[in-house]
Amino acid sequence: MGRQEHIARSVVRALTNGSGLEKRSQNALAWLLALFGAFFSLYQLALRKIRPADFSSLRREHWELSDPDYLDSFQSSESNNKEDVLKPIGDMGFSGSTFYSTADQKYLVKSVPRYSEHSYFRDDLLTPYAQYMATHPRSLLVRICEFLGATGPSIGRLFRLAPSHHIVMENIMYGRAAAKARGDSDWEDWDLKPTSYFYPERDIADGALTSEATKNQLADEFHDKIVLSREQADQFFESLEADTKLLAEHNAVDYSLFLVRITRQEVADPTSSTADTSVVPTAPPSVPPSPPSWRTGISSADGKYVFRAAILDFFWAKHKIQPQFMTLLITLWNFVFHHGHMSITTTPDEYRERFMKMCRGIIEVRED
Repeated sequence: MGRQEHIARSVVRALTNGSGLEKRSQNALAWLLALFGAFFSLYQLALRKIRPADFSSLRREHWELSDPDYLDSFQSSESNNKEDVLKPIGDMGFSGSTFYSTADQKYLVKSVPRYSEHSYFRDDLLTPYAQYMATHPRSLLVRICEFLGATGPSIGRLFRLAPSHHIVMENIMYGRAAAKARGDSDWEDWDLKPTSYFYPERDIADGALTSEATKNQLADEFHDKIVLSREQADQFFESLEADTKLLAEHNAVDYSLFLVRITRQEVADPTSSTADTSVVPTAPPSVPPSPPSWRTGISSADGKYVFRAAILDFFWAKHKIQPQFMTLLITLWNFVFHHGHMSITTTPDEYRERFMKMCRGIIEVRED
């Protein structure tokens, strides 16, 4: 069993059965052996749920997601191997995170390996996030369903061979595999951030010092327009304004807008505002609110596409030690070379302003 499988097994075990160390076995020797094995484990760390009552409340009371339905995504009816439930989906950025999708594609598991990020979410953002998501059903902030953390010391954690923290979140690409199996047009996606910031990989020596693979991991650009009605646009910007206000108030920067574009299949009326029912899920984890929403799919006003969107990666906070160190380095660099700030070293209010400008720039309003 490889590294990815061990990590997957530890996540699934924590979600479905607990880490196995929460309660002492009646057999003291068995408990000591389990504790000894956990300490010397390289990849399969003992994980626990952090603030489980808060996430359970969000799922059941506000997102209408029952515990049995939620846990079904992490239990395999075809295999007894826990690692088979989660499928690795490869490298998705600079953070060193591991990514998995549940076999039914409803949820993603993302590791949060940096201390500055998982401590920020736990200590600073989790309470306001939970309160906000309970009262803003149309929020574009990605829905986080669980937060897991390592329960104690281990060799794998000490040498960072395995991530110590993970989040379970909704997958707004849910339905893509089924669409592909039907032979529909493949879905397009973009991870959008303001590109006017200083990116060393792109801007130093015109990018000659880094590989194309590295540069391809930078923020995408959407060279098109999302055509919306006035009502759709107003609702979209209302949600973005409220969401980014919350993030700015808690010092978050460098978050992104994950955008999905689905080409509509042939319908009787191509100008209809009703979303293509073949790609719009009507059951959790995407609802409530009832479709259409940016979680389930918004039909463009020109009838060509269905769009989904969510705000991701809001764990980088200016007041944490690592971001402060990066800010100092870029300040010293700018003293000599005058490149300007990076998206991870700017102020929360300034980042919010540029983020909103970017979002407004990709919208075209079609008046009735």
